[in-house]
Amino acid sequence: MTDDARQVSTAVKIRGLLPSLSRAEQRVGRIIIEEAATAAQMTITELAKRADTSETTVIRFCRAIGVSGYPELRLKLAAEAGRVQDDPAQEAIGSDISRSDDLGQVVKTIAYADARAVEETAAQLDLEALGKVVTAIAAARRIDIYGVGASAFVAQDFQTKLHRIGLTAYAWSDLHLALTSAALLGEGDVAIGISHTGTTVDTMEAFAEAGRRGATTVALTNFPKSPITRVADLVLTTAARETTFRSGAMASRLAQLTVVDCVFVGVAQRTYDRTRSALESTRDAVRSRRTKADRGRW
Repeated sequence: MTDDARQVSTAVKIRGLLPSLSRAEQRVGRIIIEEAATAAQMTITELAKRADTSETTVIRFCRAIGVSGYPELRLKLAAEAGRVQDDPAQEAIGSDISRSDDLGQVVKTIAYADARAVEETAAQLDLEALGKVVTAIAAARRIDIYGVGASAFVAQDFQTKLHRIGLTAYAWSDLHLALTSAALLGEGDVAIGISHTGTTVDTMEAFAEAGRRGATTVALTNFPKSPITRVADLVLTTAARETTFRSGAMASRLAQLTVVDCVFVGVAQRTYDRTRSALESTRDAVRSRRTKADRGRW
């Protein structure tokens, strides 16, 4: 991936940090997310007035998202607004689905938003943290994966992938079972907590218990300063945006699966010979359960 492809937009950074900001800073952030091109033309006084806050709050907001001050923020917004103008399809970004949209527009909006979730997740993924996660999993005695709701499907998918290449992995969505399993972990084991919001209590409790037992803890979340990251040794983040009918379950799941696939392939690459052998063995084991390519029989 080129450096250009890994450029993370200001809106992506802000969305990820939004829950950790003060209410006044959140108002500033939402204006920038929703009206980036307009915000790029505003003075700091105009933006503060629009957000019903002070210039000091705008400055604090800039520092919270990792820019030196408002002049740097305006430059970034102006540059990104120019890129959006060069790509008419980006009009769909951030737009919600209204009751008057026809199915063609619904399909277009969903497809583009999902594609952007994958692209933006890849662009902002911390490669150093990813490498450490791959190393830990490749050497682990055992891997426990915790997730509930939509994240449970991602946890199960990850467990299936790891199990198929010969790693001992378990996916838990029931809190009692997750806590029981976490209590048996120790040094050399890995615990992975998957939570889009980073605030899911059941996932966090099992995850924290695994950490107390000495396991290496890896959080996968959309928000880099969410509560689950406070008890994690390593953090991997997604960059999914949700709309009215997609809260916590659709674009977020695709983004999570993207990170899971990156981790899985990294582990498979690190254990190449063992992985090839395991994949061939498991493929042979299920070969007889597939129908022959004789369509005339059906």
